[in-house]
Amino acid sequence: MAEEQTAASVTEQKEGKGREPGTFQLVSDYKPSGDQPEAIKELVEGVKEGKQCQVLMGATGTGKTFTISNVIEQVGRPTLVFAHNKTLASQLYAEFKEFFPHNHVEYFVSYFDYYQPEAYIPKSDTYIDKNTKTNEELDMLRLAAANAALNHRDTIIVASVASIYGASNPDQYRDMIETVRVGQEIDRRELMQFLVRQQYKRNDLDPVRGT
Repeated sequence: MAEEQTAASVTEQKEGKGREPGTFQLVSDYKPSGDQPEAIKELVEGVKEGKQCQVLMGATGTGKTFTISNVIEQVGRPTLVFAHNKTLASQLYAEFKEFFPHNHVEYFVSYFDYYQPEAYIPKSDTYIDKNTKTNEELDMLRLAAANAALNHRDTIIVASVASIYGASNPDQYRDMIETVRVGQEIDRRELMQFLVRQQYKRNDLDPVRGT
């Protein structure tokens, strides 16, 4: 009977049943074990007490991400996760997406595939202009992350440290977006006027960004 109840609760987790809107729901077949329960308890208490800095130490493969996921679920606050580089950020993003399939887990990294800053070589009097190549898909993921942060409390954003430079002002961003939701009734003319004000152009043949 207990096994049936456990199986039923896992199924409800995976389907997102019983979750209050705006709250985090951790989905996992495993429960905290070993030192994890005590670490989770201390970290949650530290956050609630307003501690500015806490450190969770553990070797690779000891379940630090799972431990922090439990903390996120219990604290219930929007969370920003910084990684040293894109590779680690991508790994953490995949793990948090798996742990929180019913919440807003977003990816925010630099959208440059290639970046060469401007430079000057005095010896040869050579000026090298800035040259960049941006990744449109990464830029769209950045926009999705900003949108989630402004509109949903149950948001986890995984970001690389370098991505914080050049980020847009949130107030300016909020004034420039129009969020469309399923089931919402929108006046077609008003929506078109908004798009025109944001410098969208009509294009019925090649629907790319900005059209």
